[in-house]
Amino acid sequence: MPTLVVVERAEDWPIDLPGVEVVNARRYLTDPAHAGGRGVKVFNLCRRYGYQSLGYYVSLLGQARGHRPLPSVATLQDLRNRSLVRVMSEDLAEEVQRSLSPIAGRDFTLSVYFGRNLAKRHQRLASRLFNLFPAPLLRAEFTRRRKSWEMRSLRVIPAREIPDRHHDFVVTAAREHFARRRAAQGSRPLPARWDLAILVNPEEAEPPSDERGLKRLVRAAHKVGFDVEILGPGDYGRIAEFDALLLRETTSVEHHTYRFARRAAAEGLVVIDDPESILRCTNKVYLAEALERARVPIPATRIVDRDTLDVLAREMVYPCILKQPDSCASRGVVRVDDEAGFLAAARRFFQDSELLIAQEFLPTDYDWRIGVLEGRPLFAARYKMVPGHWQIISRDAAGAVVRYGGTDAVALEDVPARVVELALAAAAVVGDGLYGVDLKQRGEECWVIEVNDNPNLDADCEDRILGEALYLRLMQVMLDRLERRKALPGGR
Repeated sequence: MPTLVVVERAEDWPIDLPGVEVVNARRYLTDPAHAGGRGVKVFNLCRRYGYQSLGYYVSLLGQARGHRPLPSVATLQDLRNRSLVRVMSEDLAEEVQRSLSPIAGRDFTLSVYFGRNLAKRHQRLASRLFNLFPAPLLRAEFTRRRKSWEMRSLRVIPAREIPDRHHDFVVTAAREHFARRRAAQGSRPLPARWDLAILVNPEEAEPPSDERGLKRLVRAAHKVGFDVEILGPGDYGRIAEFDALLLRETTSVEHHTYRFARRAAAEGLVVIDDPESILRCTNKVYLAEALERARVPIPATRIVDRDTLDVLAREMVYPCILKQPDSCASRGVVRVDDEAGFLAAARRFFQDSELLIAQEFLPTDYDWRIGVLEGRPLFAARYKMVPGHWQIISRDAAGAVVRYGGTDAVALEDVPARVVELALAAAAVVGDGLYGVDLKQRGEECWVIEVNDNPNLDADCEDRILGEALYLRLMQVMLDRLERRKALPGGR
């Protein structure tokens, strides 16, 4: 995709970077040659950003044209709102103290260039400021009051305010930023029409896509015409640079994955997993209530709170299953064999949640996993129980994986019709995204155990039957959603 650096005067940005065109602001605003194109990256380095200034209009008209200006008008307006800046910066208080505590003076200026700072000590603070207020060039002013530092002001700065001593660093930061965009494009058989970000956490011990599965996703994305870039948890401030976001990191509401999804949806991106699906799938209390109201068969289920704990402990049929609402991947789920075990486990879980889920125990040799995409079945697998264990994963006391039960991929036509029917019904309760629905089957009876957002897509496991076609279907759905959105009046 084209990349523009927009300045009021050519001398404001005397830096020649591969693949980057420097454009005069008035020319950008008035020349029809710059009015077209979709997905153009516009780095707005004008001298002024106040209301109805040249800088303001570069960002405003850029958004109207379907370009992606940085900073956006929303960021410019947010920075004008001192109360909002103060409230948002309160989340940074601990990081501010950690970063600035060794400084002896009373005042300190922090410069943020393309999300970076010259001093490694301040890099985390610089990244977090950039993530909150994405802009190419930022300057924060801090003052020490008594024993703590407070942010006095934060503003977007024009390129001409870069000190001479910072020039070489800014060139390096800009070159690396733009080079990362070019390197992400890779080789693909079709010209890129859209930009896709895939969120991955290299530190995650049990990611939803293994390395080979991730490569297959990227290859499929290239084939349908996406530019692809892998983002990490620290790239929150770059979301607006893309058209679509695919999460390939295990999601949670109290987590950056949910913040990524929320921000992407607010910016108008196509998002899988969307924030509503994350909210619904990651809470078993919601799922139990919603599935029951939709008359989707689930195991006999009771919602447990402190007031009903003793009564339910006496009434439950043992063994039974007790779950934390945000349990996943065999974590936060226990089998209890008697009343004493039920009470002990519940009191432990109540430390983290006011409500718990108790369900009847339905032992089977495997769970069905049906992948559902946009209301249609995508793949099927049998997740086998670990021998001698009641779950598909056995873990030690610290939560580390001891053993997996194994996965058998199954052609969809070989899956009992009732299993597929219930999986689709359960997924429809949550949304129209990508889900992994877990079910148990005993003879002719079936029960939905849970609906998972962000299902595993591992090489030679879930994709064993469809192969590349699985990933192409996912990418095609994201592409189709983008094309439909573009066709709407005012579509991005």
